[in-house]
Amino acid sequence: MKTIKFILGLVLSASLLTSCYREEVIIADVNPAISVNQLLSAYELWYVDINATQGFGEVPFLQIAFTVSFRNGRLFANNNLVGFGSQGNGFGVDIGNYDAYNGVLDTYHILDGYDSFDVYQINANTIELYNPFSDTSYFLRGYQRNTFDYDFIFYDNIHYFLQEYEAWEKVYTSNYGVLNEFDYENYLQFLAGGNDSTFRSSQDSGFNNPLNIYWDYTGVYNVTDIPGNFYLKRLTLDYDFFDNEFFELSVINDGRIQLYHTISGTVYEFAGRGYIPYMRQTNAKGKTVTEDGKPKKRKQRTPKVDNPRTNTRS
Repeated sequence: MKTIKFILGLVLSASLLTSCYREEVIIADVNPAISVNQLLSAYELWYVDINATQGFGEVPFLQIAFTVSFRNGRLFANNNLVGFGSQGNGFGVDIGNYDAYNGVLDTYHILDGYDSFDVYQINANTIELYNPFSDTSYFLRGYQRNTFDYDFIFYDNIHYFLQEYEAWEKVYTSNYGVLNEFDYENYLQFLAGGNDSTFRSSQDSGFNNPLNIYWDYTGVYNVTDIPGNFYLKRLTLDYDFFDNEFFELSVINDGRIQLYHTISGTVYEFAGRGYIPYMRQTNAKGKTVTEDGKPKKRKQRTPKVDNPRTNTRS
């Protein structure tokens, strides 16, 4: 991720990334004067607005990606928030290739293989990719790298960032603040899968390999907004045996977070240990597999709805 600016004046309006495409999809298909190839390459980054998705199916590589890019037949994606803006010169990782013709986009993913989409231009910088095989539409909004608001996307998806490390190690405790039970916690872990709300904590210390940590406690966590400050979040850790712990969560950089313990006034800093690339793996037979506890995909927070598109290929 690029350096976090913490300047509210630079934030793109949240309305740019909201899920308000349904009426436009039905009444405002735009037949661009340019080819679909020119349309896809007109913007360097296409942000996948996962919450605007229509239909009940999924396309695995789009469900994972924050952005995709179409560059001279090669398909790129930013699947992680760690390194977002710098990995692959900002385009992310190379995930396959594509062919675009007559309003159709064919993709050839390195793991998932072939897929195909009907491409609709919704407005000047929004496209719909309709997958007839799953009857699902994804909506992508185009940006150039130098005008993309990396900070907004980062904070809007911060729970995924917390999951991109095997563990978070406490590396700093302020010399001010009231003594409290959380002083004894040295590691945190935020697990993906299910409802994305499980955390673990440990009082171990000095482990170089996060896999060797003994986790003393497993509970539920929640990250919510703080009104009036988009670049600050409220983190709640539910410890049943001594009640909840409340923090103001801010991000120092791609590998370090700050937790301000609101009750005691203590400031902690945690560093990420064991980076988890946001990709699937294949087994010896070439079949796609996943690992328990690892990030699999972005989850749609809005209710799924029927897709108004008609499959013209069947």
